[in-house]
Amino acid sequence: MKNLLKYSLVALSLTVAANAAEKIVVGATPVPHAEILEVVKPILAKDGFTLEIKEFNDYSTPNLATEDGDLDANYFQHLPYLEEFNKNKGTHLVKTVGVHLEPMGVYSKKIKDIKELKDGSTVAIPNDPTNESRALDVLASAGLIKLNDNPLKTPLDITENPARLIHNAAT
Repeated sequence: MKNLLKYSLVALSLTVAANAAEKIVVGATPVPHAEILEVVKPILAKDGFTLEIKEFNDYSTPNLATEDGDLDANYFQHLPYLEEFNKNKGTHLVKTVGVHLEPMGVYSKKIKDIKELKDGSTVAIPNDPTNESRALDVLASAGLIKLNDNPLKTPLDITENPARLIHNAAT
């Protein structure tokens, strides 16, 4: 993975205006993306590149900063999020290299097994479209709900919700 990032960032550096100074400015969320870039930083330095990492605690600001030219690139999102962001914000960002996909799971302080969920339990899901869809897919894969075949799902795409876990669903 380090080599993939290294060569991707080097390739990117050849196409950005900051190339003359061999400096690459990348925006990233703190964990794990900025941490991963910190590992890559000395590798790039050996090849004569300076990597400046700017950390962001939200998903919109680094995309807007990249669109505006304040960043050469950003590193935090998967392709469905990028495509949805471009569509909704009218931006023109493009994928240069694929990134890892953060794992998604079901977490609770009260229950130890998903089978312990009671009918009508409250289940929180992310409020951004792509991660909301991923969360619904997790619940469907656990057999808790059934979904239609739309690629980007919302609670309105729930076709069966026998345990009434998602309260604003159409079912």
